[in-house]
Amino acid sequence: MEALICRKLGDPTEPMSDSSAIFVSISHPPPLIRSPTDIRIRVIAASLNYANYLQILGKYQEKHPLPFIPGSDFSGVVESVGIGVRKFKIGDRVCASADFGAYAEMVVMDEKQLFRVPDGCDMVAAGGLPVAFGTSHVALVHRAQLKPGQVLLVLGAAGGVGISAVQIGKVCGAIVIAAARGIEKVNVLKSLGADHVVNLSEEGLSESVKEYLKSRGLKGVDVLYDPVGGKLMKESMKLLNWGAKILVIGFASGDIPVIPANIALVKNWTIHGLYWGSYWKHCPSVLKDSLNELLSWLQKGLISVNVSHRYSLSQANLAFNAIKERMAIGKVMLVLSGTPQSQQAKL
Repeated sequence: MEALICRKLGDPTEPMSDSSAIFVSISHPPPLIRSPTDIRIRVIAASLNYANYLQILGKYQEKHPLPFIPGSDFSGVVESVGIGVRKFKIGDRVCASADFGAYAEMVVMDEKQLFRVPDGCDMVAAGGLPVAFGTSHVALVHRAQLKPGQVLLVLGAAGGVGISAVQIGKVCGAIVIAAARGIEKVNVLKSLGADHVVNLSEEGLSESVKEYLKSRGLKGVDVLYDPVGGKLMKESMKLLNWGAKILVIGFASGDIPVIPANIALVKNWTIHGLYWGSYWKHCPSVLKDSLNELLSWLQKGLISVNVSHRYSLSQANLAFNAIKERMAIGKVMLVLSGTPQSQQAKL
């Protein structure tokens, strides 16, 4: 089978060659069904997340022995099943999130790790749902318990997790303020229902948010969703209400912020660290309920997975470059079944 192999840690955006960190193998052995409840899936589409990029660079908290096949969330069709499988049959459409191995034509998962993709849902979109939307759903619904009428501020709002947070915030009935750079990203966020969008290329975060809050008669931000870190986190803290909740999602800026404990004490802030993947080990029931609800929302049209870039497996370095250079508006996807319609999908 065809598979993307990481043979050494390094920059996955470099052109693939005999010495590059990643390369495409056209004769990699397919994964075997070893357990009665194993299922082999033919992958249709696999998602690129910032974590996948960091993993190949060797800068992610979880590391795999080399060589390995990268890739986490994906969608596909059941190709074969173990003798003990009861929930799925050959031909079923599924999605899941693996520890690694999704950037390949086939992957094997236990049936308890798979989720059925509802009828009417686009399979490429379904492949981009688990990690990004799962992260935002667990953060906003389970951890922050976001309520109707509360003010949600989303940093990095045009990225994969950010754009999902904006949509989930609106489903929860929140007033959503989104921050991003560039008019194209601003327009997409407005089309997805953001109540106010700060174009950081043209205006300051604090000034824009304060002016909007004043115009609505609102005191401040109740929930901060931060996958960026750095200076934006520091600036955002000036906008938070007493009793606000801070969701620490990631550090795309490369700068890990410091949240002063004395201010958190005086302001009664609650700080939530959110590492979505660890829930599979510590509290899998939360993730299962979360993903099932998200798939239901996807079928009903309450949320949508915005895929701005599609690439083939042989174009993986270009896909990672779209992540590195922050070109994506929503998701970057590797499409393995069929030829991608274009390198950049129409928005």
